[in-house]
Amino acid sequence: MSLFIQKCKNFKFQAPLSKKAIFFNSLVLIFILSLFFYFSFSVSAYHFNFVSLLEYKNKIIYGFFQTLSVSFFALICSIFLGIVICFFSLSKIIILRFFATLYVELIRGTPLLVQVLLVFYIIANSLGFDDRYIVGIFILSMFSAAYLSEIFRAGILSVPIIQIESARALGLSERQIFLYIIFPQAIKNILAPISGQLANLIKDSSLLSVIALNELTQSMQEVNSYIFATLEGYIVLAFAYLILTLPIGIFSRYLERKYQK
Repeated sequence: MSLFIQKCKNFKFQAPLSKKAIFFNSLVLIFILSLFFYFSFSVSAYHFNFVSLLEYKNKIIYGFFQTLSVSFFALICSIFLGIVICFFSLSKIIILRFFATLYVELIRGTPLLVQVLLVFYIIANSLGFDDRYIVGIFILSMFSAAYLSEIFRAGILSVPIIQIESARALGLSERQIFLYIIFPQAIKNILAPISGQLANLIKDSSLLSVIALNELTQSMQEVNSYIFATLEGYIVLAFAYLILTLPIGIFSRYLERKYQK
């Protein structure tokens, strides 16, 4: 176990592969996956009819961009809220720390589906607010902020305390310590978790279909009810979410390699 931990500590990203190596390995992987799906579908008695989806392509495209829009604004709001909750949890004021702990535990301890139903059908309705788009952004922001706040807090606490004490001994202000000592190291440590949380946020937006928000999943469910091509619809739905989430992982790995240099 100790040997494994030591190897993890000494791990460094390999040198970038050549374009030929990337192209060749990508072709091999695509070929293997194509064979897998071909043989999987060939033994099935189901006759796929993807052409029937083309009649409703505008509705699917609208849902795609609606998901993109909701996820984008929810991400922006959740980052700001997550930063606030993070500083509350690190505050010297006890009531703020208690509030942050209670908030995080309540959000992380209950399913998002339950939160969507409670917030929209009870809280929002009691306030006379029925805009599904705004409420959906609020729910996703509130949910994601709890996880982001813990990611931010872990990133800040990952900076060795001796570096902070040394900076104070050199006469740096708290602002300078945060900007030049804590922030650069913390951002490097939280890149991967943040990208993972962003991908989860996009996928979690599918649960907003239960309040009839016309995002990607809801749009596809409506299309399926028209043409009864459920399998085709969900296959397209899976690829649509991959289009949204794969670039996040690729960009995250690029930033990680950049910071490792």
